[in-house]
Amino acid sequence: MNINWQLKEFDTLTNNELYQLLRLRSEVFVVEQNCVFLDMDNKDQLCWHLLGWKDSLLAASTRIVPPGLAYEEVSIGRVVTSPAARGLGIGRLLMQESIKACYDLFGREKIRIGAQLYLLEFYRSLGFKEEGEIYLEDDIQHIEMVLLP
Repeated sequence: MNINWQLKEFDTLTNNELYQLLRLRSEVFVVEQNCVFLDMDNKDQLCWHLLGWKDSLLAASTRIVPPGLAYEEVSIGRVVTSPAARGLGIGRLLMQESIKACYDLFGREKIRIGAQLYLLEFYRSLGFKEEGEIYLEDDIQHIEMVLLP
């Protein structure tokens, strides 16, 4: 699969890239998951954004969160794939690229995520291990998971 990966700080996103990013997150997190929440939480400006383009389609994205902003450790958040690009294995590629980005930016340190519970086996397959109890975030079951270097 030919995906063009870009890792960008918030201030370097173009207007079009930012629009596509926020549109994709809204399409999936708000509309598809039927979850009314404020996606723009004032953390984006302090994060790195991994964008995966398939031609002109923003097919996938994550937010690389520096240590101390969401968790003590570096974190991968706002993991999203476009409905138009699903079933192609892009989710696995997205997470592999995101893990690499964390290591490149912050060194080989522990990575913590707040995973939607229905994706538990997917994240386990990438080496993440659950830590703590199941919790509700925006009425969706989550669990914290960590990946040791």
